[in-house]
Amino acid sequence: MNIGAASINSGLPAKTIRYYEDIGLISPDRTDNGYRDFSETHLHKLAFLSRARGLGFTIEDCRILLSLYEDTGRASADVKAMTREHLAKIAYKIEELKTMQITLSDLVNKCNGDDRPECPILQGLAGGNQQGKI
Repeated sequence: MNIGAASINSGLPAKTIRYYEDIGLISPDRTDNGYRDFSETHLHKLAFLSRARGLGFTIEDCRILLSLYEDTGRASADVKAMTREHLAKIAYKIEELKTMQITLSDLVNKCNGDDRPECPILQGLAGGNQQGKI
């Protein structure tokens, strides 16, 4: 199938599929006239990549996961270790987001949101109680 059909069947934009090809994550076959020719195996890899990216794995992580997936002699411990590391990064990001939420909520609660120029939000972003301009 051509890239348009592969895009429809995989749910990925053609631009993403071309990018994955450019960086070597997928290598579709070529027809005699040079057009990309995607097989069911290619679609399966695209779906795999889509799910992995949807779970926040980086491109390099996806490269490793795809190679582990294709390696029938792999140890599942390798996959688990990599996924645990990714999970720890997600937990760290969640904590960062919670801290951001608390800080922004505090700034919003301190702001009157009226016609006066005083704005605790801008003061907070500027680094506290500084009256100068950026």
